[in-house]
Amino acid sequence: MSSGSRRRALAVSGVAAAAAGAALLQRRHLRGISADPAFSILGAFAAGETLTVTSADGTDLHAEAFGRESGPTIVLIHGWTEAIRYWTYVIAALGDKFRIVAYDLRGHGDSGPAADGDYSLARFGDDVEAVLAACAPDGGVAVVAGHSLGAMSIAAWAENHQVPARAKSAALLNTGLGDLLAGSLLVRTPAWARRFSDPIGRRVFLGARRPIPGFSSPIHHAAIRHAAFGPAATPGQVEFYARMIGVCKPDVRAACGLAMADMDLHHALARLTIPTLVMAGERDLLTPPSHARRIASELPNLTKLVELPGTGHMGPLERPDEVADALRELAEAVLGDPRLAAA
Repeated sequence: MSSGSRRRALAVSGVAAAAAGAALLQRRHLRGISADPAFSILGAFAAGETLTVTSADGTDLHAEAFGRESGPTIVLIHGWTEAIRYWTYVIAALGDKFRIVAYDLRGHGDSGPAADGDYSLARFGDDVEAVLAACAPDGGVAVVAGHSLGAMSIAAWAENHQVPARAKSAALLNTGLGDLLAGSLLVRTPAWARRFSDPIGRRVFLGARRPIPGFSSPIHHAAIRHAAFGPAATPGQVEFYARMIGVCKPDVRAACGLAMADMDLHHALARLTIPTLVMAGERDLLTPPSHARRIASELPNLTKLVELPGTGHMGPLERPDEVADALRELAEAVLGDPRLAAA
C-alpha cells in the first residue's frame, strides 16, 4: 500500500472511531435522561382548568387553574422561554391548600402572540393586571409570584397599576430589574472591551434569533446546565427546561430578550408596597444574588431575602420545596386564613 493510501485509510479509521465515540456518548446521554425520575415526573404534567384572559392591548393569554378550588389564590408567572409547566413541582406542593393560577406569557406556550408585536415590559405588566382581575376580581390574590421575566412583569405591573387592590403579597424569584448584561456572570468582558459589551450582549446573547437545536446532545446540555442551573440539577431537569427553550419561537425569544436588555425598573419598586419576598440562587449566573440584594434594599415592604445555596437561575426547578414553603409562609402571613389550617 502506498503512503498516500495509508494516510487515507488512517483518516477514514479516525473519522469512524470519532463517530462511534460520539454515538456512544449520545446513547449514554439519552439513557441518563430517561433513567432520571425527575424527567418522568416533570413530563407527566397534567393541565389544569383552562382560563382565557384578554390583556389591555387585545393579546389573548392562556391561563390554567389548579389545586383546591375554594382555597386562597396564588398566581404564578413563569420566565423567559418558559411555560406554565415550569411550575410543575410548585403546583404539586401547594395545590392541597391553595388555588393556583398560572399563565403563559404573551407569545409563550399557548398564549397568543403580542398584539402589534409589542413585547415591552409595560405590556407584560398589563398582562399581570389582566390575569389578576380575571382570576380574582375581588382582589383576593394571596400571592403573585414571578420567576425571572415573570418577576420583572410584577415590577412593571406595580409601576402602572394599583397593587393593593389586586394582591396581598408578592414574590420575586431569580430576577433583576436593570443592568442585566453588566451584572451577568455569563457575559463578562475585559475592561478594555466593556464599552462594546452591551451591543454584543444584546445581539448575541439576549437578542439572538437563531433556532435552538430540536435534539438533545451532551454539548447542548452542558451549555444549558452551565448557564442556567446549579451543580445539583439532574439530567431530567435540564432536559425539561431545554425542551421549553426549543419550542419558544425565536422572534419572541429575541424580542423579549431585547426588552430585558433595555429594562430599568428599579424605580417601580417604590409602588410595590405589599409584603414582598425576594429569592436568589447563590450560583445564578444570569441574575446573580447582587441583583436580589439591590431589589431587597429598595423594596418598601420586604419580608425576607433568601439566597439558596448551590442553586442556579432555576430555583423553582432546582429547589421546589424551598420555593413552595416560602410562598406558603408568605400567603399564611398575609391571610391568617382559617381555611389553611383546616385543609
